Parts: sequence; C-alpha cells; structure tokens
Amino acid sequence: MAIAFQFNKTSLQGLEKDLKMRQRTLPTLQSKETALRMEVKRAKAEIAALDEEVDRRIRDYDQMIALWGEFDTSLIHVDDVRMSVKKIAGVRVPVLDEVVYSTRPFSIFESPKWFLDGFEQLKAIADVGIRQEFVRRKVDLLEYARKKTTQKVNLFEKVQIPGYQDAIRKIKRFMEDEENLSKSSQKIVKAKRAAQGGEV
Repeated sequence: MAIAFQFNKTSLQGLEKDLKMRQRTLPTLQSKETALRMEVKRAKAEIAALDEEVDRRIRDYDQMIALWGEFDTSLIHVDDVRMSVKKIAGVRVPVLDEVVYSTRPFSIFESPKWFLDGFEQLKAIADVGIRQEFVRRKVDLLEYARKKTTQKVNLFEKVQIPGYQDAIRKIKRFMEDEENLSKSSQKIVKAKRAAQGGEV
C-alpha cells in the first residue's frame, strides 16, 4: 500500500500520529482476534456435543418407532422461540432463552399412557435441535468477525505499519539531506566571502 506523503514537517507529524495510532490499536486487535478464535473453538466443541446429543435422542426415538405411529404430531406445536443478544468480543450473537410450546387438549384416558412421555421426548429433541441452530449461527457470526479481525491485524502488521515507517524514514532522510545541503552551501558561501575579503 503506497502511503501518500509530502517531504515536509507537517506531513511527517501526520504520518507519525497515524503510525502511533495503529501501533496502539494493534495489540487490541490481536487480543480481539485471540478471543474470537477461542470462542469459535468453544462454540464448535458445543456443536459437536449437541450433534452427539441429537443423535442419541434420535436413537432413543427410533427405539420406540412402532409406538410413534400412534402419536398425533399435531398435538404439540412450537409457538415461539425467545432469544436475547449477547456480545462476545464485540460481536453480537443470538442466545436461546426459551422455546415456547403449545399442546392441543387430548384425552389422557383414551390415549396411550406413554403420550405424556412422548411430549417430553419431542420437546427435548426440538430443544436440542433449536439450540444447535443457534450455536451454528453463533459460530458463523464469530467466524466472520474473526476473519475480518485477522485481515485487519494483517493489514496493520504487514502493510500499514511498515508503510508508515518507510514513509517516515524517507521524509527524515530527505529533510536531513536538505539540512546537510543547506549547511554545505552556507559553508561554501562563507568560504567565498572570506576569500573575497582576503583579496581586497
């Protein structure tokens, strides 16, 4: 990245200010990147645990497959999924608070006695599945934020900070060269005047 600058003190001061700001910001960005990386790792582990739990619950469900043929699935319905938002390393992620179910009235005496357990089993499977989707969304958001933060860290570390340092070095060298030329020309003028003064 080419940094636009002029060979003067004002430009030098502006570049030094920008460089200091980036050098102060870099550790914060690196910390954010590390925190996001850890949160992504933790969330992926949570997804793996939820996947296992879903598989286990489905296996339990499959063991009673013959009975489920009798179950009227219209008796239970997911009415609402209540959620809140939590900030993790500056990233807003959804958090599952509660799943609200509604059940249609049915006769306990005319239905098989395992129906009440069936409701609980279906709620448990639905809860885990919905929680799994929330965690997946969380991973997507955190992963995206981590990638963006990593790009910014790399931009600062590998492009902008070295670019500013190079520009500052060039300006300082130019100003030193100008100062040296000015001093040399003053010495030459002084020497010529001294030589002319000696001839008279």
